[in-house]
Order: sequence, then structure tokens, then C-alpha cells
Amino acid sequence: MTKPVLIVGGGPAGLAAAHSLASIGQKCILVEKEDRLGGAPILSGYAKLVPSGEWAKDAIGGMVSRVENNKLVEIKTGTIVNEFSGNPGSFSAKLSDGKTIKASSAILSTGFTHFDSVNKPEWGFGTFENVVTTTQVEQMISSGQGVRCPSDGRKPKRVAILLCVGSRDRQIGREWCSKICCTVSANLAMEIREELEDCHVYIYYMDIRTFGLYETSYYWRSQEEFKVKYIKARIAEVTQKDDKLIVKGEDTLVKRPITIPFDMVVHAIGMDPNVDNMLISTIFGIDLEPHGFIGKQNSYGDIGATSRPGVFIAGAATGPESIDDSIAQGHAAAMSAYAVAQGAGKVAAE
Repeated sequence: MTKPVLIVGGGPAGLAAAHSLASIGQKCILVEKEDRLGGAPILSGYAKLVPSGEWAKDAIGGMVSRVENNKLVEIKTGTIVNEFSGNPGSFSAKLSDGKTIKASSAILSTGFTHFDSVNKPEWGFGTFENVVTTTQVEQMISSGQGVRCPSDGRKPKRVAILLCVGSRDRQIGREWCSKICCTVSANLAMEIREELEDCHVYIYYMDIRTFGLYETSYYWRSQEEFKVKYIKARIAEVTQKDDKLIVKGEDTLVKRPITIPFDMVVHAIGMDPNVDNMLISTIFGIDLEPHGFIGKQNSYGDIGATSRPGVFIAGAATGPESIDDSIAQGHAAAMSAYAVAQGAGKVAAE
């Protein structure tokens, strides 16, 4: 009889892995440190997802329900793995609830941490009340309250979205592109315009990276259908005068200073490594890549392989990733973990 597969992290990647394994009759144990499943889309209150346009509470909520209702998935929320030892086919994990479990293999789908904009103080977050993050705007929309200025609840007439906050910035140690921010920001800009038809939305960017097919449906559509304005600029600072926020910088296309007042400024925050990655690395005996995300091997052998045989990885734990790709990686890692479980089961039977 094969031992269950241990899955750590109950976001999109972990949910996908659990569903895949259960679908082919493989038991798994899903451990999540928070008190509920769903990861960032649920815990951070995301609104409409890219590229499906579905509400996060419905799309990811459906994934949660599917796993919670499957008898082959044992769920442990509010729990972390304190110790992990053994070899492929015969791992042992001690959980924070005092229980020790046996597992044939493990999948780490431990996700990421949103960049904290207080680390970019010159752009106003933490100083001016109406400087917010993309996550906060998503919460405004998903809660049903609509996009409002936090200071007084008024509907903004002009909104600026600043890209690459916590991404592609060597000065604060964030050299990587967070991959999905451009597309998410274009989507958010359209959602703001859809709700507030008389609100002008500006996106300040270094480069636009709406990769693949997203170029048409987000970058061009946001401009042509929703009249979102794009400014290629280097931003110096965000200040405040009376009830207006002033974005100061240089328009890098025409090489001249540009200063525009706004009612609300939105930081398009990047994806940082999970703050627990050093601890996760130590517990599971796996390597991190140079930026602090969990390192993965090449994909020409076992999909999702880490530096430790039998331990696999999926989703944004490996670096900035979209939800759709995280789900795909969760399914793929499940097959790698399943192969180890089946191999160990055959050896035990013999």
C-alpha cells in the first residue's frame, strides 16, 4: 500500500496537485499554515482573475470545495511542517500539531509574499492615505464597496497605477520581473474604468510586459476600448498638495519633466520570495535560487524536481508566476510525486 503524498501549501498550485492525485486514487495530506485554503487569491481578496475574468472567490473557491469534498485528501489547516526526514518512498514529517505523518513524496506549493511598499517610501505608500496597492484595490472591488479614496470615501476622478513597485529595482534588491503585474494592472485599470466611467486612469511604466496573448486582450484593449493612458516614465517621487497626490518624474519618451495631480495612486506591487523560504529550505533540505525563491531543477527529467529527490515544487514558490501556470505546475508536480509513490509501493509489495 503506497504512503500518501504530502502537499505543503493550499493555494492554486497545491489545490491542483491535491485534485490531480485524488483523481487517480492517490491519497494525499494537504498542510496549510493559514486557517483556510485558497492562497493569495482568497486570503488577499483578489477580484477578477487574469485571463478568465472569473471572480477569484468563485474560481479558486471552486477548487477549494472540490478538494475539501474529496475523501482521498486529508486537510490540515493552521498547521506547518516542523521536521522532515527520510528518503523517497519513506519520508517522515512532524507537524506543528504534534502529529507525525509518513509520506512517499512531497510537493512544496508554498507560494510568495507580496512586496511591502513601505520599502519604496519615496512613492508615498505609508505616508499618504490615498496611495494604495493593487491588492488593496482588488479588495475594494471584490468586497463590493467599489474603488474609493481611503481618506474620505470619494470616488476618484483620476488614478495613477505605478508599475514595477518591488520589481526590476536593483536599488532595493529586487532585480527580477514579477511577470504578471503589467497584465494585472491593465486588467485593474479596465475594472476601474468600467465602474467609474468619468475616471481617468494612467499607467506609468518602464516597459510593458503583457506577455504572450495578453498583449491584445489587455494592453491594446485597455487603451482602445477603455481609454487607459500609458506614460513611459521614470518616477522621482509622489507628494501631496491639499487633497491631490502629485506624481513627479520624467517622461522618458520625450525627455521632459512631467507632473500630474491624482486623487489616488496605486502601487503595482511585485512578488517577493515567501518570507519563510529560509526556514522551508532548512526543514526540507532543499536549495534556494540566488534571489531567495525555492530552486528547481531543469524540466527535462522529473517536472518540479528540487535539489532533494522525492521533494517537488510548484507555483510561485519557484519565482513570480501566474495563477494559470501555477495550477498547471501543480498538476505536473503531482504526476512526478505519484511516480515516486507508485515506485515505492511496488518495492514494498515485492
